[in-house]
Amino acid sequence: METGINLLAGALLLLTGRRLFWLFVAAVGAVVAFTFASQTFSDLAPIILIVIALIAALIGAVLALILQRLAAGFAGFLAGGYIATGLLNFIGFNVEGSSWLPFLLGGIIGGVLVLVLFDWALIVLSSLVGAILITQNAALSQTAATLLLLVLILVGIAVQGATLLRSENAGMEA
Repeated sequence: METGINLLAGALLLLTGRRLFWLFVAAVGAVVAFTFASQTFSDLAPIILIVIALIAALIGAVLALILQRLAAGFAGFLAGGYIATGLLNFIGFNVEGSSWLPFLLGGIIGGVLVLVLFDWALIVLSSLVGAILITQNAALSQTAATLLLLVLILVGIAVQGATLLRSENAGMEA
């Protein structure tokens, strides 16, 4: 069940992360909360982990709708941290014992990027998170997984970037 949810969330983030901003914030909050809770409290029942993730998603979605810039910065922080630890794990570095440092550094970079380059940062971060979620749940060799990750990142950026440029061009013509 977790794999299916991760694949669906990954695909949605990959293709619509900027446009469905509240979904990006909710999904990143849920993924980070689930990952943190499962690593910190390994004896929790899966249903409790899912409830924790859903509560984090709900809080993130509400914050995104009410406090857009603040929620964007926080989501950028969470996404940056998740991307940093996810990529380090992906390339073979075991960061479980000291995952807070790459998470913190990645989080600061992600938060700043979102606040400075709002639309494009959301596109890149949501594409990265979506691609990582999908790739982590694919049973592939390291080479195939790396290739899939890169292709998915490029597809996500291309699809969302084209949507952004179309909307900006439509706004200029009006």
